[in-house]
Formats: sequence, structure tokens, C-alpha cells
Amino acid sequence: MEETPLIIRDYLARQRTRMANERTLLSYIRTSLYFLVSGTALVKVEDLANISSFGYFSFAISIVLIIVGFFNFFRVRRKMRKGYYHKM
Repeated sequence: MEETPLIIRDYLARQRTRMANERTLLSYIRTSLYFLVSGTALVKVEDLANISSFGYFSFAISIVLIIVGFFNFFRVRRKMRKGYYHKM
């Protein structure tokens, strides 16, 4: 099936959607790194030994955010390539 040529407005809308998807992935990565750093700080400080479990919890949140971020990125990218991006 041949795709009809896009007018400039539709082409720019697709480009904005693609860039927004990339920005969202970078936001997930940035937030994950914040949780990773805070988890490391909570685990390494000996004076705060009673809250080191929050550090490990922060590590877990970091891993979950990375997984969710990449899953969302590839899901949206696949929908855009198939042309279903307006049904997200």
C-alpha cells in the first residue's frame, strides 16, 4: 500500500511527535538517574543506616523507570511507523 504524500503541516506534526517521544524518553532516563544517585547516597551514609532500605527501594524505582521509559518509547515509535499514532 502506497502512502500518500504528506502536506507540510502533517509532516511537521509527525516530526513534533517524534521529538516529543524522544524528550519523554530522556525525562525517564533523567528521573531514573536521580533515583539512582539518591539511592546510592542513602546506602553509603553510615549515619543513616536505619534508612538504607529506602536506598534499595530507590534503586528498584530507578530500574523500573528505565524499563517503563524504553517500553513506552518503542511502543510509541512503532505506532508512529504503522500510522496509528493518533490512537494513542
